[in-house]
Amino acid sequence: MAAVDRPDLERALARLRTTVDDPRGGIFGPSSRVWAINREAVIFLGGGRAALLQLAHPVVAQAVADHSRAREDMLGRFLRTFEHVFAMVWGDLDAAAASARRVHAIHAHVRGIVRETTGGVSAGTRYEANHPGALLWVHATLWETSLQIFEMIIRPLSPPEKDAYWEETKRFAALFGIPEELVPADWTAFRRYWDGMLASDVIRVSPTARDLADFLLRTPAWWLGPAWQWMRVITARLLPPRLRAEFGLGFGPLECAMSETSVAALRAGWWLLPGSLRYLPAYREAERRLGVRNPVGAIVDQLVDQVVDQLRDRLLWLARTSR
Repeated sequence: MAAVDRPDLERALARLRTTVDDPRGGIFGPSSRVWAINREAVIFLGGGRAALLQLAHPVVAQAVADHSRAREDMLGRFLRTFEHVFAMVWGDLDAAAASARRVHAIHAHVRGIVRETTGGVSAGTRYEANHPGALLWVHATLWETSLQIFEMIIRPLSPPEKDAYWEETKRFAALFGIPEELVPADWTAFRRYWDGMLASDVIRVSPTARDLADFLLRTPAWWLGPAWQWMRVITARLLPPRLRAEFGLGFGPLECAMSETSVAALRAGWWLLPGSLRYLPAYREAERRLGVRNPVGAIVDQLVDQVVDQLRDRLLWLARTSR
């Protein structure tokens, strides 16, 4: 299948626009299941899992190794990536489309050749970041991870809820120009796709992927050591056992006990947090934009967001100066 080109993307965006009732609410909006689930800040616990699942595709790993600057500014790259994702999920329709075009333009220059044979992917295989198959795998890792974290911490979801959620995520797939016929029709079809990919010889951890994972999970600064080690343990818990082993992530009795205790504490206490701490700033900003937050709540949210922004800037500065 040929890579998604700019005309393909524009046709997908045009179709998407016809499905949106209120452009101010973007491609999902406040009544969507995507907003109800992905507003939970605890979803970020799955960030490492989603990243490693993506790297477990040898084509994705090679593309990241060849074209990413993650080794130079890992934390900064992480935050910039989510700026695009947040614009697509929480922004208005024009902001989502603009981010889609920027990401597509960046991906258009990401192409090359896989340099090592891993599983069913042979050395010499050509890759392009805008290839529909690679785009679908990255898309799948994000939404499957979100649901896993939500069910682990918040509550289980019924099959109809998962169907409705997956149906909505097809709009996000359109922002990358992924052909409609390639996207699984419903949650049952998605699970067949997901399980089939994990069982296939395509999803295998290459030496390049292991090297990238080691760097990703390495503490960027000494003062982040305990938090980074905790995230490493949580990431190991969330990965399928085979991939955990292929990435070389230890998960013995101590790590298991640590992760289970953490999950139990989060599950018991997360619902007690106020919305200003529990929900993502991007979600609360979207609510303010649409006028669905009460004035007092909006003021509290803005104060919290200012503190979070200052902490983020401080973390970036410290991470750069500690290297």
